[in-house]
Amino acid sequence: MKHILIANPKGGSGKTTLATNLAGYFATRGRRVVLSDLDRQQSALEWLQRRPYKLPLIHGHDARRKPPGLEPEWKITDSPAGLREEKLTDAVKAADCVIVPIQPSAFDIGATRTFLELLAEEKSVRKQKTFVAMVGMRVDSRTRSAAGLAEFMKQAGFPVLTCLRNAQVYALAAEQGASLFDIRPTQVASDLQQWAPLLHWIMDHTRS
Repeated sequence: MKHILIANPKGGSGKTTLATNLAGYFATRGRRVVLSDLDRQQSALEWLQRRPYKLPLIHGHDARRKPPGLEPEWKITDSPAGLREEKLTDAVKAADCVIVPIQPSAFDIGATRTFLELLAEEKSVRKQKTFVAMVGMRVDSRTRSAAGLAEFMKQAGFPVLTCLRNAQVYALAAEQGASLFDIRPTQVASDLQQWAPLLHWIMDHTRS
């Protein structure tokens, strides 16, 4: 099983967007996928409840209650804001990769800076058993805040995989329980291009 953890202590950073779309990506490729939700709000599982039966199957798992009932090929975990201390260590240790979403604001950068410092001290990260990378979320490259985010990420010490634009398609897909990868590719071509570096990095860092 390959396990991807989506984590950032800042609420609203884009964790559920990343988690649901990653689950959708692997499901559309015929993989057995579990979308695991550690958050009390259960946003990822609510998205899954809205998912039409005709779309590729994704299994849901409330990670706060019990182990999943099957062994998936891919497990995508959406974590809560404020994940820290022993819970953070356990979650990071269990993951092959940790993806840290970050939005271009001073509040997000401040919260994420401290979190990245904590991740760098995790034993599994230091021993390169768990790999960490960052993804910019809702980024408009024309803005000053985007330039500030780019400068921060460049100095943060972890790979910067991509920046995803602030596109209405994400909100529309979420309302329907769909992912970007369930939509006709010609309608989301520019967004799929932004996802490609993230997907390639995951595959490179989860090979046996």
